[in-house]
Amino acid sequence: MNTIDQDTLRSVVENVIQQLGNPAATAASAPATSAPAPQASASSADECCKAPGIGGKHGVFAHVCQASEAAHNAFLQLKDLGIEGRKRVIEIVKETCMANAEPWGKFELDETKIGRLDHKIEKLQIVGHVPGVEWLTPNAMSGDNGITLEEFAPFGVIGAILPVTHSVPTLTGNVISMVAAGNAIVFNPHPGGAKSAVMATRAYNQAIERELGIDNLICTIEEPTIETFEKICKNENITLMAITGGPAVVDAAMKSGKRSVCAGPGNPVVVVDESANLDKAAINIIAGAAFDNNLLCIGEKSVFVVDSVFEPFMQAMERAGATRLNANQVDSLTNIAFDISTGAGGCAQAALNRDLIGVDAAILAGHAGISSPAKTDLVFGETDADHPFVQKEQMMPMLPIVRVSDFETAVALAKDAEHGYRHSAVIHSTNVDHMTHMAKEMDTTIFVKNGSSVAGLGLGGEGYLSYSIATTTGEGITTPKTFTRIRRCVMVENLRII
Repeated sequence: MNTIDQDTLRSVVENVIQQLGNPAATAASAPATSAPAPQASASSADECCKAPGIGGKHGVFAHVCQASEAAHNAFLQLKDLGIEGRKRVIEIVKETCMANAEPWGKFELDETKIGRLDHKIEKLQIVGHVPGVEWLTPNAMSGDNGITLEEFAPFGVIGAILPVTHSVPTLTGNVISMVAAGNAIVFNPHPGGAKSAVMATRAYNQAIERELGIDNLICTIEEPTIETFEKICKNENITLMAITGGPAVVDAAMKSGKRSVCAGPGNPVVVVDESANLDKAAINIIAGAAFDNNLLCIGEKSVFVVDSVFEPFMQAMERAGATRLNANQVDSLTNIAFDISTGAGGCAQAALNRDLIGVDAAILAGHAGISSPAKTDLVFGETDADHPFVQKEQMMPMLPIVRVSDFETAVALAKDAEHGYRHSAVIHSTNVDHMTHMAKEMDTTIFVKNGSSVAGLGLGGEGYLSYSIATTTGEGITTPKTFTRIRRCVMVENLRII
């Protein structure tokens, strides 16, 4: 058997440890004459920090305590690079994302099993629409009493939660906005999309480190759990929470004691009145409701149509390529899509069949009883306003259409179905009074007139893109400014030139 000397052995061990990203163990392998490794700080009280072999590299960590520490160090390094450094990080992230859109889109679809490949890819190709440092223009005030300057400063390290519906797009959009504001991030992705988040995080950090020498500016927990989410909520290095997820995680974040920016639930509704251009309305509604198999939180989930144009609208939907279900077919699909039971007080309760979230419309057509469904992007059918497909945010390419007597009734029922989330609503009408009435009644963060829901994010409409829409806490469509603190500097009497 071949022998190996101690120096070579030490070198091998150090190389292996370096690959594992464990600086504490590297120090332990050094000669006995080396200075002792520093002890964990009091802020890193979690016992995981003291365990061997658990470090991370290029942003991928097993434990929150180490991820937050690494992100804090990266934040300090980014601070030294100034605005130009932030700008270059954003350019690197956008370039990397768009260059990898096809393989990353396929990877995410393979992991999550929900949505459509072409739209997974498109969501990654359009990240260039997310605004950066140009959004942070300082406010300056000058008067007889001197000069005041207000600037938008970073929080430091942000703890962010990702949804399974858009793991890499939401991560990337958040990185652009949060780094533009000068922050570092620790992500706790949904377990169903964690591998996709790890893949993107590692690639972004590698590219940033190659050019700017900073690693771990973007961190993610490799195997996220409820426990890791709770540790992020409690970690002292993390000063702001950003949540994109369901009601439970939003509620938990808001009880964490930290300031939280929360993109909560939605159930976007559409009203079509008697003055609408029906063919245009049908095309736009299908474009939004079918996008990524209706996984978008802004996507049309139900449509309320006045009786006088109901049947012409249904025909317009068919002409635009959607597949119409009859009453029996809607019932068949409902029985598979929902588990309907009797709750307290005899009220019917509908639990969503999560196996159908984000599946192709042809699969839904098959469940509805269409034996050989043709290729279609969307199925639709008439229901009443209390139907589970109307009342639940079902995230399937199935659109319930509700017949209503008049416009005012349509808005009232739509408002009820939106459940007061104040997220998104759409109207198709050429009556300005109707547009204004619905906009005021719905009071939603996004209100689209005569367009697809995606126009509300600047895709087919004017504006900018974000994958986090903070409806619960009121910030609206997030921008770099959302993730800043306002700081004021005042110079009294001096420096004015007039």
